[in-house]
Amino acid sequence: MKKFLALALAALTLAGAAHADEPQMNLPRVRLTAGMHAIDAQVAATHQQRMTGLMFRKEMPQNEGMLFVFEAPGQQCFWMKNTLLPLSIAFVADDGTIANIAEMKPQSLDSHCSAQPVRYVLEMNTGWFARKGIKPGAKLAGGPFR
Repeated sequence: MKKFLALALAALTLAGAAHADEPQMNLPRVRLTAGMHAIDAQVAATHQQRMTGLMFRKEMPQNEGMLFVFEAPGQQCFWMKNTLLPLSIAFVADDGTIANIAEMKPQSLDSHCSAQPVRYVLEMNTGWFARKGIKPGAKLAGGPFR
């Protein structure tokens, strides 16, 4: 996992930050799987990248998402300020186990938090987890979940 974080941080330095009101489109990517379902996830590993997240995006391909990587497990809480897309969010433990999933409405200030301390958070298009039959307790693989 340390190697994954080091590579992600090095690549993020080269990627640069988005302007204040532009979506982040050039973050490093990682391939994840949830059962037989492939996920192409951009990796937000710095504080600024996590703060911007998927803000200002007008669309996102069906099997793409964003993996938020934190330095240590903790209670992670997200809101949807300046986020135009409805999203599903999965809070993920170090071993890839999904702790809980929530549905988030665009441009809402409602807080959605992890049910337990987690280091990873995966955002996908709204309903993605439900459509794939993925529930809390399921495991992600790939990237940091080797």
